[in-house]
Amino acid sequence: MWRRAAALGRVRGVSRGWRGERAPKIYTKTGDAGFSSTFTGERRQKGDPIFEALGATDELSSAIGLASEFSSEKGHMFVEQLHKVQCMLQDVGSNIATPLSSAREAHLKRTSFSEKPVLELEQWIDSYSEQLPPLRAFILPSGGKSSAALHFSRAVCRRAERCVVPLVQAGEADPNVAKYLNRLSDYLFVLARYAAMKEGKEEKIYVKPEA
Repeated sequence: MWRRAAALGRVRGVSRGWRGERAPKIYTKTGDAGFSSTFTGERRQKGDPIFEALGATDELSSAIGLASEFSSEKGHMFVEQLHKVQCMLQDVGSNIATPLSSAREAHLKRTSFSEKPVLELEQWIDSYSEQLPPLRAFILPSGGKSSAALHFSRAVCRRAERCVVPLVQAGEADPNVAKYLNRLSDYLFVLARYAAMKEGKEEKIYVKPEA
């Protein structure tokens, strides 16, 4: 994800700055053999846990982007927060792509991840939670398009967290990255409920099927 963003930035820069010159191709063919590079320059198999975590984080950002579009159509003010989260996920990806076992000091300075974004999510969660009715039953993903898309994002976020936790336990990623994803899933859950409430949509409740 972080490599693709950097490549796109270079392509756009060339396109804007040098009219008449052909922009470089987006594909490099360097991954055709099933290997890719970390930010530290290591070549690892694409099935490596680092790339699994990067892929899940990329998918999470895409899911949030979809939820953001649905929410924007409904005029929700929290769309700006979702955009900030997507930007933060780029930083999450950068940290994941910089395994601590091979990182140099210059790498660490560029990809460090602090606790500040975690604390910000907690503030957002508390703010929305105070406005919601008490949770008395298990809620199914529902409540309109905005809410359902946010629930889907929450589920993807949980998977991303499951991919990152082994990296943290192995000492390859910053613990704050796992904390951020853990808190983010809570934020997306609360936000899904908030979106349903603001839109006047009914949240479907789990009912045990009759035997």
